[in-house]
Amino acid sequence: MLTRGADPGGSVTPGPATPGPDGSGSAASDTAASEAAASDATTTTGSATPAPTDSAPSPSGSGPSAPATPAPVTAADLLARVSGCTPVSKGRYRKDRGRAATVPVCGTREAVYWKADMDIDCDGRPGRHCNAATDPHFSSSTAFAQSDGRALSSEKLPYVVVPAPSSLWDYREHGVRGGSVAAVVYRDRVSYAVVGDTGPADIIGEASHAAAKSLGIDPDPRSGGTPSGVTYIVFKDSRVTPLEDREAAETQGERLAREFVDSSD
Repeated sequence: MLTRGADPGGSVTPGPATPGPDGSGSAASDTAASEAAASDATTTTGSATPAPTDSAPSPSGSGPSAPATPAPVTAADLLARVSGCTPVSKGRYRKDRGRAATVPVCGTREAVYWKADMDIDCDGRPGRHCNAATDPHFSSSTAFAQSDGRALSSEKLPYVVVPAPSSLWDYREHGVRGGSVAAVVYRDRVSYAVVGDTGPADIIGEASHAAAKSLGIDPDPRSGGTPSGVTYIVFKDSRVTPLEDREAAETQGERLAREFVDSSD
């Protein structure tokens, strides 16, 4: 944008002012002369490049700009990507003991996934919400440990539970292990977690206290959870190190989710 008025430090010298009625230079003439001089000074052969200003951003397309940051992956993005199912399990899982087996494990080149309920796994290091008094099925151990050898903390770390290996499905044969990165979707929320524990060989649909809380699901091990509507997506050959690094799980999860959504497989 051209700034009106002559630049005091410029090299343009305006012509003599036209005397006014009282013998002094006319303000209008001075202004016109200054504008004309400024116009002459800024006219060059070809396109002129205006000097940058601090008060306004460059117009679109007028200069280099920083790479755009991709928008966060949404629940709708992920659900659209897993709308179909190519089963990789040899059968189906129960959501709870005594229920019919209705849940297959599905797979793509990049991930395995299933759609189930969410039961609360409060196992691991005891805390205020997860201990033998709050959870009748509490266990102080988890199938996978954190970097110092201690059990994971269900209250602090969002983790998902995979079924123990069986003839039905063996997660280890599909690039999944302790610390693998998972995206968990519920309604319009996405939470990133790690694979942190194993459960019964014929039941699927379980996650930690912290994972449930991050999705707005009641995390109480006795009365919490939700009976349906949760999608678990585990990215193959991924791993968070150390396993208990929640921030790393979120960073890797967002990146892997973006790659998964953008892929054509």
